[in-house]
Amino acid sequence: MEKVVIVGAGLVGSLWAVYMSKAGYDVTIYERRPDIRRADISAGKSINLALSTRGWKALDTVGVGDEIREMAIPMTGRIMHDKDGNLTYQPYGKEGQAIYSISRGGVNAKMMDIAEKHGNATIHYDMQCTNVNIDEGIIHLKNTNTGETLTDKADLIFACDGAFSAVRYNALQKLDRFNFSQNFIEDGYREILLPANEDGSYKLDKNALHIWPRGRFMLIALANEDGSFTGTLFMPHENDENAFDQLKDKAAVDHFFKSMFPDFYDLMPNIADAWEDHPLSSLAIVRCYPWTAGKIALMGDAAHATVPFYGQGMNSGFEDCSIMWELMQKHGKDWDKIFSEYQISRKPNGDAVQDLSIHNYHVMADFVGDPMFLLQKKIEARFSEKHPEKWMPLYSQVTFSNIPYSEALAVGKRQDAIMKQVMDRPDIEAVWDSQEVEEAILKAI
Repeated sequence: MEKVVIVGAGLVGSLWAVYMSKAGYDVTIYERRPDIRRADISAGKSINLALSTRGWKALDTVGVGDEIREMAIPMTGRIMHDKDGNLTYQPYGKEGQAIYSISRGGVNAKMMDIAEKHGNATIHYDMQCTNVNIDEGIIHLKNTNTGETLTDKADLIFACDGAFSAVRYNALQKLDRFNFSQNFIEDGYREILLPANEDGSYKLDKNALHIWPRGRFMLIALANEDGSFTGTLFMPHENDENAFDQLKDKAAVDHFFKSMFPDFYDLMPNIADAWEDHPLSSLAIVRCYPWTAGKIALMGDAAHATVPFYGQGMNSGFEDCSIMWELMQKHGKDWDKIFSEYQISRKPNGDAVQDLSIHNYHVMADFVGDPMFLLQKKIEARFSEKHPEKWMPLYSQVTFSNIPYSEALAVGKRQDAIMKQVMDRPDIEAVWDSQEVEEAILKAI
């Protein structure tokens, strides 16, 4: 039986183990961290994830979607909270469409179970990759507990070890003409766990993604299974009047939340005491190419790490799995052809999801609180309902379809130019749902 080594037992690595086992390969996974299933995973361990159409397709292709559905909470839209506590609801898509909140720690533990159960994978923990021979398929590892070193040999090695991939660093980044960039954005994030009510009920509507948009920064909250919410504050690290380096003590934290997010503060008046429960973290975009060399391929964040503002990091990583699988059906075991087509087809989409993610930060932090932006979305939704073959809103293309990200981005730019003209009409608020506006859009298409 041919052997595959997967580096990284995260979400993508665990799912890819199932795919490769289904294809008849013997699967071994090496993971740098300890087994998170043996640790206490708090609900707010890391930014909650939003599972959408692309992710479900990849899970369902190998029959493991229902195990994840058991822990997923549907969110049918956004609820915006202004500074006065007024709420505005904006549906994500059509009736019945939703994205799904899942805790990263919880789903990662479940995916490891799935890798072992459905993928017959053996997972070795506390194993750090120190070197890789690309052409021979030999990986060198060190046990971080004992210091013991070992090597393993495989027919194929898949690097699913995240934005700071050890396989990429130790192997591909040393190749001639390997392109690599790592850009940290100005903003960081800190998580805040909003506990459930004493009776275990939710303090906010659990079936929505809550956003407190404040222009240059924002707070979001997604529901967990236990009645709590994982809140995440995104804000500049420094060089702004509202920046993390300004919140130097409990008094500053208390004042900041009381003045900027009063309704959240009412739900969690002890916010200053919980402020240090989770670390301040940074956010980076990683771009590189090629994604394959010899017997190695990069997948997920190792190839195209992005920022979390479109909720597509996990979904795009899972889509890598379903696309690679389709190429395996097309080319059999001709891995030179599979790898070549994989990187050529996926690279533009990796870049596009990063561009979309940055763009959506501005949408979430600033525009979602703007009445004219909300009106624009209403016009788009109405037009799309009447002419579904001519117009699918950008968010729906990304979230509720399998249209390649690069195509969605290109179409979205064209749509944006059309909507800018429509919204420039001085009487748009009065005539937004008129035949005249509809015909103007049709003509522009």
